[in-house]
This record gives sequence, structure tokens and C-alpha cells, in this order.
Amino acid sequence: MISPINAAKQKLKNDGLAIGMGVRNFRGPEISSIMKSAGYDWLFIDMEHNSMDIDIASQISVAAQDAGITPIVRVPDFAHHHATRVLDCGAMGIVFPHVENADIAKKLVSFCLFPPKGHRSMTGSLPQLNFKSMPISEVATTINDNMLIVVMLESPEAIENVDEIAAVSGVDVILIGTNDLCMEMGIPGEYSNPKIKEAYTKVIKACEKYNKTPGMGGVYDEKLMSEYIGMGMKFILSGSDLSFMMNSAKQRSQNLRSFLKINN
Repeated sequence: MISPINAAKQKLKNDGLAIGMGVRNFRGPEISSIMKSAGYDWLFIDMEHNSMDIDIASQISVAAQDAGITPIVRVPDFAHHHATRVLDCGAMGIVFPHVENADIAKKLVSFCLFPPKGHRSMTGSLPQLNFKSMPISEVATTINDNMLIVVMLESPEAIENVDEIAAVSGVDVILIGTNDLCMEMGIPGEYSNPKIKEAYTKVIKACEKYNKTPGMGGVYDEKLMSEYIGMGMKFILSGSDLSFMMNSAKQRSQNLRSFLKINN
């Protein structure tokens, strides 16, 4: 039996740090090998906040599998076909945004997992298995075991319900969407606010209780990232392709212009 290796899930099983980056503006499958070489464990292929379509997301996912970096797609909403189609086409995980309670979480898990763990429809040969024909029971078990289901908590209501959400079987990661959480709390951009730290503490405790992984998104100040990782955050969205390019490009242009002043 061929078993796909979910690099991010393996890191988390070994109690390591699984570091990902957001793919929003880059449209070529080369981003998979580039980010693998840069030391990342997973790609956050974002279909919520840009124009990326399922074809591009699928191409990047297949390339990511071959490169050894886990392709995880953030879908735009709770429609089952958004999750199942990218999973059929190569994704090894799904990020569901704006999950508010356990009932929603249970429904979303059922979309992603084959019976008996869920109600996902069985398809033909899958790219995660290199399109090889296998007994259906082995396909279901292998894909289910290598799935990463991530639910995003982005409101005070979701944080309040974190204990029941974390208890849902099949959920692997509880990812705090810190930007939206700050907005919903009326403290936009205050990532170090005591209310946010309290939310982080609550999520981490719930994850420890139910053997789930706490995740962090939206926080990119390295000092604050270090603090939250020290608290127990393990699944880290470290930034996006655009932010990495802009920061590096800006630094280079500023450095080059400073040479003129030095030489004059």
C-alpha cells in the first residue's frame, strides 16, 4: 500500500512546530518546491481572500505533494463541494474559516473524511496515491489517516465555544484567526491585547485537553510570535507570498539607494 506522507501532520505528531506560508498571489506550482527549500512544512493555499480558482489550487497541491510539503487549502465557505473537490484533486488538508460551534465543526469534518469517520463520497484514483488503483477500504483508511482538518476561530463566540469545538472527533487543528478576532472584539490590530492573550490561553488549554493542535494566524511580529509559540502554539501561519516579497524587495531597494549616499 502506498501511504502519502503528510509532512505537517508528522511534525505535529512528533510534537514539533509545523510552519506554513500563505499562497495568495503566486499562481505557479513552483511555489511548492520554493517553499520546501525555504524550510516550510505546509502551504496555506488561500481560496477565501483572492481570485484563485480550483484549477490553480489543485495544480499547486499536486506539486506540493511531490515536493514533500503539505498542501492545505482554505476554502471560502461551508459548501461541501469546495472542500471535497480540492481534496479529490490533491489537497491533503482543509482550512475552514469562521467556525463558531461544534455542530458546524462536526458537519465540516463529515465532508472531508470517508466512511465510517465521515460521509465524503468515494471517487476514482487519487493524486495523493499517485493515481494507483487500490482497494477502496485502503484508500479510505490511508486518506483519512493523512488528512489535516483545520477550523478557524475568528470571533468571541467561537472562542467561548472552543472547548466543545476541540472535542469534535476529526478536527486536528484549532487555528486562531487573530486579525478577524481583533476586529470582532473591537480592538483592530491589537495583537498583544490582554483579551487576545486570554483567548490564546483558552484555546491552548482546550487543545491540550482534547489532544488537538493550537494554531496561530495573523500575528507576524517576531517578538510576539515568539511569545505565543512559547505559550504552546504549534501550527504557525508565518506570512504570505506577497508579504515576503514586499518586505524583501523593499529592503533591497532601500539598501541600494543607501549605497549612493555612502559613495557620495
